[in-house]
Amino acid sequence: MEKLEYIVPCHFGLEAVLKREITDLGLEIICVEDGRVTFAGDRQALCRANIFLRSAQRVLIKIGSFHAESFEELFQKTKALPWEAYIPKDGKFWVAKAASVKSKLFSPSDIQSVMKKAMVERMKGVYHIDWFSESGADYPVRVFIKKDEVTVGLDTSGESLHKRGYRKLTAKAPIAENLAAALLMLTPWRGDRILVDPFCGSGTIPIEAAMMAAHIAPGKSRSFTAQDWTHVFPAALWEKAREEAVSLEMPDAETQIQGYDIDDEMVAIARTNARLAGVEHLIHFQQRDVAQLSHAKKYGFILTNPPYGERLSEKEGLQTLYRTLGERYRTLDSWSMYVITSYEQAETAIGRKADKNRKLYNGMIKTYFYQYMGPKPTGSKK
Repeated sequence: MEKLEYIVPCHFGLEAVLKREITDLGLEIICVEDGRVTFAGDRQALCRANIFLRSAQRVLIKIGSFHAESFEELFQKTKALPWEAYIPKDGKFWVAKAASVKSKLFSPSDIQSVMKKAMVERMKGVYHIDWFSESGADYPVRVFIKKDEVTVGLDTSGESLHKRGYRKLTAKAPIAENLAAALLMLTPWRGDRILVDPFCGSGTIPIEAAMMAAHIAPGKSRSFTAQDWTHVFPAALWEKAREEAVSLEMPDAETQIQGYDIDDEMVAIARTNARLAGVEHLIHFQQRDVAQLSHAKKYGFILTNPPYGERLSEKEGLQTLYRTLGERYRTLDSWSMYVITSYEQAETAIGRKADKNRKLYNGMIKTYFYQYMGPKPTGSKK
C-alpha cells in the first residue's frame, strides 16, 4: 500500500515523547527535529495519528521540501508540487501559516501570497480553468522555512489536536491538553497509581490522566479537516480508527486521581469538564487549599501547574504559595513531585533543588518542568 510522509508538530522539548507515541502506534519514524516529528505510513495511519496521539499539535501530509532563497525560487518550486493529488478543483486552499527561521525569505505574509499564487498557477494547468470557486472542503497549507530549506505540509487536523472537545470552561491560565498529557508521559506514573494535582484549575491534568488510565483516545469525539477529503481518505478509514479506539477503552479502570483547587467555582468547572470527557467517575475533585495537602498512602505523585505570577496581582503571594507547596510535599513520605512553572524562584521557595529540570514552552511562555523523584515502591519492577 502507498506510503505517505506525515509531519507532526509538538511543543518544543517534547519531541522524544511524541516519537515514542508514534512508535507505539507501530509507525515508522523518518526524522525528529526541533518541534516536530516526521513519520511514514499509509492513509489509515493518518486517521489513527489524529485520533490517538496525545502530545501532538496537528498532523500534516508532507507535500514536499526544497531549497529557496528568492521568491522566484519559492514560486517555481511550489508550483512544481503535486497539489492536484489532494486538492480538487472546488477546494478552498490557502497558506494558513508560514514560519521562517534564519532564512533569506522571512516575511510570512509575502511567503503566503507567493505560494498561493503558485498553487493557483499549478492547478490552472491541471484543471484547465482560470478561476476557482473555492466552494468545497478546506485545504489549509502550512510551511516551515529553516536556513532556506522549505517544508510544505497540508493540515489534516484543522483545529489544534489539543482541543479534545471536553474543555468547554477554562481557568484563567489553563495548561494545554496535549502539554498536560506529555508531562504525564514524562513521569513514571501509571493509571493505577496515586496522582494529585493541588492546583487543578479547570481539571486538565486530572482529566488527561483519567483518559490515559481508561485508554480513551484523545481525538475520539472530535472532527478533523481531512474527514471532508473523502476522495483521499474515505469515511471507512476514519470509522475503522474510531472502532479501534472504542475497542481499547477501559471505562471501569481503577484509579486514584485527585484534583484540588482553592476556588470552589473552579472545582465545579473541573467536574463539568470531566463529565464531558466521560471520566468524572474516575477523578475525585475537592475544594482544598494547598496548605491542606496531605495523603495517608505512600508512593504517590504530585503533578501540577501552579500560578506563574504572570499578572502583577498574583506576584505578591507567589513565594508563600510555592513555599507552602514545598512544605506539604516534605510531609508526603516517598512521594514524587512534578511542577511546571515559569516562576524563576520556584526551587528556592520549594526549599529543594529539583532532581531534574527540563525547559518547555507553555504556549509562548518559557517554563521549567521541575522533577522531584521519590523512591520506587518496594518490590516494583522497572
